[in-house]
Amino acid sequence: MTSVNDLRSSFVDYFARNGHEAVASSPLVPRNDPTLMFTNSGMVQFKNTFTGVEKRPYSRATTAQKCVRAGGKHNDLDNVGFTARHHTFFEMLGNFSFGDYFKDRAIELAWGLLTKDWALPKEKLMVTVYEDDDEALNLWKKIAGLSDDRIVRLGAKSNFWQMGDTGPCGPCSEIFYDHGDHVWGGPPGSPDEDGDRWIEIWNLVFMQYEQHGDGSRTGLPRPSIDTGMGLERVAAVMQGVHDNYDIDLFKSLISAAANATGADAGGEGNRSLRVIADHLRSMSFLIAEGVLPSNEGRGYVLRRIMRRAMRHATLLGSNEPVIFKLVPNLVREMGQAYPELSRGEALITETVRLEEGRFLKTLGRGLQILADETRDMGEGAVLNGASAFKLYDTYGFPLDLTQDALRLRGITVDQPGFDAAMAAQKAEARKSWSGSGEAATDNVWFGIADRLGPTEFLGYETETAEGEVKALLKDGAEVAVLAAGEEGFVVLNQTPFYGESGGQVGDTGVLKGENAQAVVTDTLKNHGVFAHKVKVSEGELKVGQALSLLVDHDRRSSIRANHSATHLLHEALRIVLGDHVAQKGSMVAPDRLRFDFVHTKPMSPQEMAEVEDLANSIVLQNTPVETRLMGVEEAKESGARALFGEKYGDEVRVVSMGEPTGNGLGWSVELCGGTHVRRTGDIGLVSIVAESAVGAGVRRIEALTGHAARHRGNAHVAIVENAAGLLRSGSQDVLDRITALQESLKKTERELSDARKKLALGGTSAGGSASGDETVNGITYVARTVEGIAAKDVKGLVDSEKKRIGSGVVAVVLKGEDGKGTVAVGVTQDLTARYAAGDLVKLATSALGGQGGGGRPDMAQGGGPDGSKASEAIAAVRAAL
Repeated sequence: MTSVNDLRSSFVDYFARNGHEAVASSPLVPRNDPTLMFTNSGMVQFKNTFTGVEKRPYSRATTAQKCVRAGGKHNDLDNVGFTARHHTFFEMLGNFSFGDYFKDRAIELAWGLLTKDWALPKEKLMVTVYEDDDEALNLWKKIAGLSDDRIVRLGAKSNFWQMGDTGPCGPCSEIFYDHGDHVWGGPPGSPDEDGDRWIEIWNLVFMQYEQHGDGSRTGLPRPSIDTGMGLERVAAVMQGVHDNYDIDLFKSLISAAANATGADAGGEGNRSLRVIADHLRSMSFLIAEGVLPSNEGRGYVLRRIMRRAMRHATLLGSNEPVIFKLVPNLVREMGQAYPELSRGEALITETVRLEEGRFLKTLGRGLQILADETRDMGEGAVLNGASAFKLYDTYGFPLDLTQDALRLRGITVDQPGFDAAMAAQKAEARKSWSGSGEAATDNVWFGIADRLGPTEFLGYETETAEGEVKALLKDGAEVAVLAAGEEGFVVLNQTPFYGESGGQVGDTGVLKGENAQAVVTDTLKNHGVFAHKVKVSEGELKVGQALSLLVDHDRRSSIRANHSATHLLHEALRIVLGDHVAQKGSMVAPDRLRFDFVHTKPMSPQEMAEVEDLANSIVLQNTPVETRLMGVEEAKESGARALFGEKYGDEVRVVSMGEPTGNGLGWSVELCGGTHVRRTGDIGLVSIVAESAVGAGVRRIEALTGHAARHRGNAHVAIVENAAGLLRSGSQDVLDRITALQESLKKTERELSDARKKLALGGTSAGGSASGDETVNGITYVARTVEGIAAKDVKGLVDSEKKRIGSGVVAVVLKGEDGKGTVAVGVTQDLTARYAAGDLVKLATSALGGQGGGGRPDMAQGGGPDGSKASEAIAAVRAAL
């Protein structure tokens, strides 16, 4: 038996041997086609290559592409479990030619793989061709040797492929396998073609035309090939079964589901087990790509898939969460081919478990209320829409669950009534919205959010994508067009641009469209809507336009590193300073980071060094940064730290870094919706540059990471080396040399000051006597005018003179170099009862043109703007005596 994993590998290897580039599966969330909810075929990632918009370094490719058909135009959700071949998740094997080979080589390669490498019996195969494609029909005869009765001509509905209303298109040829006459059904084109006997396993699309808006077609200059083979279908063929759910992969998953639920895999519960096995794949791959259950967009489709599987688990008798236990089984089966499953196992498991717990509470409560509401209803009755909406709005019971529960009893729901109640609630919410900030603008954003719903954020997984313009704003009002040179806001259905929140700044970058380009200068969030602030540089932006979205990679990388570093610093601060440390705000920008935290005193240099060392030790571990979804309270109980000022919903992203500790999650665990590095080593380096006070009991720490931290470190090393050169010492001796020079300088300054004082005291007295001493009213009065000393030394001169005379009053006026005057007056202790130095200095200060002055009764100082009035100041003191 050939396993699913073997078939996948052998298909890709076969085409690689035949000159094809083996290309990895693209994400399930399309980044180059905003019209698709999920990737639904292998050619999606090559769409722009086929149209010529994108050039690749190869002209042939092969893939094993993961696909989901559970929302939008391609939705197989309701068929899963009821048929042999419908899946929400499936794998599409394909080979592609971008203007290289065409029909002949495509048919040759396909026939060679099926009949030679895989050894399928030729008599079991037949093909279809487009009714007008004689070329393909003749090639099948020539290459495969098929007779006319093994080639069926069909019309455009089955055998003509178009990318859209316009664009590349062409006929296709499908290959069918006959499971045998023991299975009911007929060949393609027959009345019984919908049976399970003849199964399409491969479709070869021959892109050779360009479809124009007027309905005409012209030939493509470079015809191309796009093929698709369902892996699950061909695995059934190769393993000798006609039901996809009997292949090895599904048998393993169904067996695990049966063990978990206690159901009999071969009994009446088999249909429910199939649903669980199929939906397990969809939910796991979507969660691994960052899609999380919600009530909008892709998240809503994921929630429907999850809850449908969970509903079937309850039908099997499970009243406790069980599906999350199946994730390891899926990882074992498919993790080698798709490593994202292994990397995301913790996130997937936690997300499914959380959703199961919430669903079971909702289900039990809702079913009881629904039973009460419909107790007297019989088959054919209709539940009024208002009651169904009350179940949804008040008790969280989704409409589709209400419909499913009532369908078994033959009761329907008044859908228009439900929709009317929903619309009335939205109208009431709009009416009661009071807004914040600029109310008019807020109301515009509220209206957009109400009409469009929240923007799908793709930025956890990618920095490039395509999006469709859903709204444009200029000067606070919606517009249809933004022309070149104009500034405004762009709202898209999906975006990789992060909107400013949680302390992390918004992304910048470029939006590109056909003959149009705009620079994104900021990204904001308003009621869940991402608003891209732009300036149109070329052409014009229009509502409904498809755009390529490119985030500034270097800037985002720096922001990610800084944001992750805040988590490490926060935990390091708590360890070094104590459990009282809690974040009180943050700012994460591309060039720096800062955050405020509770602490009552400045950090010492030793504490800052220890915090920095701890953070860098986790950087050097280079462990993966893991994200998982948890309930708020459960996350907090596990040790995850919530950030100040953040508002959290029922479900939160929990980011953990560093090797796991006692909580099993990591060294640092925080609730956070921001973007982060893949591994702690991507931070590069953490360097604290400042620590300061913000307010009472709140400190602020600032830091750099990566290149910015390295550049700062290099700049400081250069300063030290230059200083060492000037000091003629080794760099390790710079501090000692500077300390010695400072001591020497202080000594020289003291000696200079003493010399200036002696010189000043040796000058001429203001009174004209050689000694400068005179007697006034029986009191010795010494007055001097000096220059060339520092203002701080004036009091020292006064003290020296007081000691010399023993008893008396001393006044010294300094005529400064700036023209100002400084005066100090001293009174010996025996005279302070008669004269206060403060009163005397005020008289002198007034003479210098100043006001005030003061000090102790025995010593006071003041000054004024006019030092030329020094004589008048000395005379004023003499007059007072």
